[in-house]
Amino acid sequence: MRFLARRLGFYLLTAWAAITLNFLVPRLMPGDPVELLVARMKGNVDPAAIDAMRRAFGISDASLWQQYLDYLGNLARGELGRSITFFPTEVSTVIADSLPWTLGLVGVATLISYLVGTSLGALLAWRRGTWLDGVLPAATFMHAVPYFWVALALVFVFGVTLRWFPVSRAYGLDVMPGLTPEFAGSVAYHAALPAITIVAASMADRILGMRNVMVTTLGEDYVVMAEAKGLTSRRVMWAYAARNAILPNITSFALSLGFVVGGSVLTEIVFSYPGIGSMLLKGVENEDFPLMQGIFLVISLAVLVANFLADLAYVVLDPRTRQESE
Repeated sequence: MRFLARRLGFYLLTAWAAITLNFLVPRLMPGDPVELLVARMKGNVDPAAIDAMRRAFGISDASLWQQYLDYLGNLARGELGRSITFFPTEVSTVIADSLPWTLGLVGVATLISYLVGTSLGALLAWRRGTWLDGVLPAATFMHAVPYFWVALALVFVFGVTLRWFPVSRAYGLDVMPGLTPEFAGSVAYHAALPAITIVAASMADRILGMRNVMVTTLGEDYVVMAEAKGLTSRRVMWAYAARNAILPNITSFALSLGFVVGGSVLTEIVFSYPGIGSMLLKGVENEDFPLMQGIFLVISLAVLVANFLADLAYVVLDPRTRQESE
């Protein structure tokens, strides 16, 4: 428990640092979000309305320390300010509307990529020297291919040429959102190509990483001892070799889960998918500092939570960690 307590303290300190930087960076950048919004309205704004907008965006003549305290108070109440791009909609509303799409698409695709990739990597290491080694050149090629190239290729072949899948939106225009089989089918149909893109582009990393560690693990004494005891090949492979070889991949998987919140920005752009990555792009294009600030904060906290969950997994899977924490 001491190990988890130390890690929890570290993550709490890191979360405070991330929140503080998230507060400081927009205020150190040139430009004024209120002036940008007034410029979009061609200057036809009442001075009293400008003062109200400054208060809404957390900009005032108060000291930096007082602004920081106000910022922490707003965070405690779940208030992230108002978006310039979608004014007067609150940033928390914009994130809440787009985050489920990203979690549903990128989260499921990342999980599938990890499970299939690590399992296939372990199998390739266990069956090395057989015809399965033919998978390695393909995995190495996919490892070097960018996400957006895979997305564009899938759009051209399956979306434009063959017309098997839609190439934009999250569901059809002829479907009303709701808890109905028609809406669920339309969402799955529109998410097919983006999900295949993410799985195909990220699974190669899992395969190669797991195989390399697994090959090294197979030469360890405890694996040799397990084989000498006459245990079945399946038990040696999964209970002894794969269980230890997967430990280094847990950290990378935790980071992947953390960045799930950020979404695969380029993939969402190619497919016009209404996820958090698309909202971040719109925030950058419109210099929407409150929206960018809120999204960066959510991503930072998601990465910290994912890493803490990885530490919990280490305690469960690695007996050495439990001995250190006693």
